[in-house]
Amino acid sequence: MSSEDKNQNNEQKKTGEVSRRDFIKYTAGTAACISLGSLSFGCGSNSSSPQVSGYPIDSTVVKTTQRMISFPYTAPLGLPTKPDPATSPNGGTALKWEQLRQIPDYDRLGYGKWQYVDWPLPMVQRTDIMPPTYNAASVTKKSKLLNFFAMSDIHLTDKEAPNQFIDLQKSNPEYSGQNSSIYSGVMLYTPQTFDAAIQTANALHRKDPFDFFISLGDVCNTSMYNELRWYIDIIDGKVITPSSGDHRGADTTDFQKPFKAAGLDQSIPFYQVLGNHDHFLIGSFPVYENGLDTSYISDTVWSAPNELLTPNTATFPGLFNINRIKDQSYQHYYQGVIDGTSPYGAILYSGPVGNYSAPPKVVADPNRRSLHRTEWIQEFFNTTTSPKGHGFNLVSSNKNIGLVPLNERAGFACYSFVPKSNVPLKVIVLDNTQREDDGSKDIHGHGFLDKARWDWLQAELDDGQAANQLMIIACHIPIAVNNIGTEMEWWLGDANATIANACTITELVTKLQSSTNLLMWIAGHLHVNTVKALKSPDPTGAPEKGFWQVLSSSLRDFPQQFRTFEIYLNSDYTVSIEAVNVDIAVKEGTPAATSRKYAIATQQILHGELKGNPKNYAELSPGVPLPTMDPSRPQSGVQTLDTGDTDPSIQFVDLTSQGVPYNASYNARLFKQLSPAMKAHLQTLYPGL
Repeated sequence: MSSEDKNQNNEQKKTGEVSRRDFIKYTAGTAACISLGSLSFGCGSNSSSPQVSGYPIDSTVVKTTQRMISFPYTAPLGLPTKPDPATSPNGGTALKWEQLRQIPDYDRLGYGKWQYVDWPLPMVQRTDIMPPTYNAASVTKKSKLLNFFAMSDIHLTDKEAPNQFIDLQKSNPEYSGQNSSIYSGVMLYTPQTFDAAIQTANALHRKDPFDFFISLGDVCNTSMYNELRWYIDIIDGKVITPSSGDHRGADTTDFQKPFKAAGLDQSIPFYQVLGNHDHFLIGSFPVYENGLDTSYISDTVWSAPNELLTPNTATFPGLFNINRIKDQSYQHYYQGVIDGTSPYGAILYSGPVGNYSAPPKVVADPNRRSLHRTEWIQEFFNTTTSPKGHGFNLVSSNKNIGLVPLNERAGFACYSFVPKSNVPLKVIVLDNTQREDDGSKDIHGHGFLDKARWDWLQAELDDGQAANQLMIIACHIPIAVNNIGTEMEWWLGDANATIANACTITELVTKLQSSTNLLMWIAGHLHVNTVKALKSPDPTGAPEKGFWQVLSSSLRDFPQQFRTFEIYLNSDYTVSIEAVNVDIAVKEGTPAATSRKYAIATQQILHGELKGNPKNYAELSPGVPLPTMDPSRPQSGVQTLDTGDTDPSIQFVDLTSQGVPYNASYNARLFKQLSPAMKAHLQTLYPGL
């Protein structure tokens, strides 16, 4: 018997085998209750159950314009910033992975130490899309049109699920080693972190009321029912059971213990965007179309080959193929699960299949099932917060739904809403994730619009123009910030695809520029805070064609922030947008504070790039032109995909010389010129500015 087999047997003896009767009692149905040692409580509210407490946040709740967090970019005893290739194969990523999972050693190595500093992050004044002669210093804010906040990429994670990819970080370090979405210590605390974020937003709301909250997608990590219910139930303020299967450690381990969520302030409406992780396996692969649905509710830890996440460069750079997971000609590795009884979330059941005499087992859980797109949408009608449906209730009543084929309307995740009846501004919520039935075998993390969504978006923009409405597009995937052809940019299709992207980046940006009332495109997906200027093609003659793209970082990964947006009408009838980052106000000693420690440690170990953006590429490879170019960046000749550069339209504030060692946040006041027609309309609504 191998050491891995002995470990599994010991773990089963320690926790006790779970009978079929117990399994049904623990997991069957959404109303199931669990009984764990001395703990007994319901999955929802139950007055006969013992009181389950919540977790407080810090008493000081402010934005980064008043207070920041600070930590050294590289830990004093940790991995060098640039490992020696001679002694660190794969650029040191294998060593980084080993350090990443050695959570008990973080304190000894100096990882994860941080502090609050009373240092305001500057509000950078941006006039990139304004006329060249514009003088922002002579302009004052006159009327606040809107105040809202956005969260993105929460990635609530069932860390005990049998179909993860944890081992790929170790066994395939070249392509997976720096991917903290596969594994990092923050996986342990995603529900508690989100609860702390909601409490932080509530506290800000009490000082300066928000008009609404919008969530920009990837609330789930891998499309599971229980992940989505954690999300909705945290917003609803219910008792949360942040574990699954046999709920190991629920009465002993901090990240497994049930807690009472605070809930979103009932006076704040919230709206939802669909993300790629919300309906694809780890945001990458269609589930039912690839026969992966049984892996979710299985009792067996699955295995995968390294080649699953290795690009097939002979076919197309960046192409990954989920079908390799079933190909036994490759060496397979059990991918592992998190041990709920371990205070540091030790990884169980990972490594080469040959190390095991039998496949490792976990307790199955039907609440881990993957949700179809239509099922995911329907869950937003089963909440106690407002509005009912959280935007998806507006789909059928939207006049442009007629552009969508009848057989696709049930899964249509685009809608628009007007936050304030007395303000001529609408929010266009756009689903720009790939389709499950597109036939592609590549990773499904690209930006994509099928014909129905492209037609709908154009009609919404045209309607907004005709109605003299300012407009914001809210979606999950950004445009024009990454290498075209990578899994993070606009989809070009592949040899297996049966459905094509309905528009190129050029066509999309051109349409957006012609919609002169568009203020900004807000998104997440990349887990970074960036503000990009998409300038008018005629900055002097028609500056109103410019618009902004504002990305908000992930609540899961560093810097674990959300963003507020305050929109003002100025004294000269221009618009300014104050986009400000907010750190979660975590309280020392709570799970959310531990999550921040682990997020910072992950950043220190991996040294992930949080600022740079590549140049625009004229060719994917010599002689292979790219048909979807980024018109916001000038062409710079033939380049290869490994010659990156900073996007000149994205700016950052370097505070290193001012005593703040490292910062990945960005606050900006963004100016927008309005068309003569829109300016005249606002002058009638807001005279005498």
